[in-house]
Amino acid sequence: MTEEKSCLECDTKIYGRFDKKFCSDQCRNAYNNRLNSDSNNYIRNVNNILRKNRRVLEKSNPEGKAKMKKEKLLEKGFDFNYHTNKYVTKAGATYFFCYEYGYLELDNDWFMLVKRKEYIE
Repeated sequence: MTEEKSCLECDTKIYGRFDKKFCSDQCRNAYNNRLNSDSNNYIRNVNNILRKNRRVLEKSNPEGKAKMKKEKLLEKGFDFNYHTNKYVTKAGATYFFCYEYGYLELDNDWFMLVKRKEYIE
């Protein structure tokens, strides 16, 4: 006796292989998209912030090295809470990076903007 199975998305009776869970690719995609929508939105939002941070650093630093006030970065929409990685020098200075563009906090709300060249090679 075979057990009748129903599609996890639309509850339609499933025919075919015994281990099928969905009646079609459309139902499988809809089910998985619905299941992952919360985490996808979070990831999408974080990636958008990281890309914006990178664009701000890239446009503010066309020569590969520049200085800028924190206020100017904030005006351009930079979010200091998000970065892709950080690098601590032997001297103890901490650079924060958004992909290949980074910054180092200096005194009096000044920041040194840099570009890591080894990312390009």
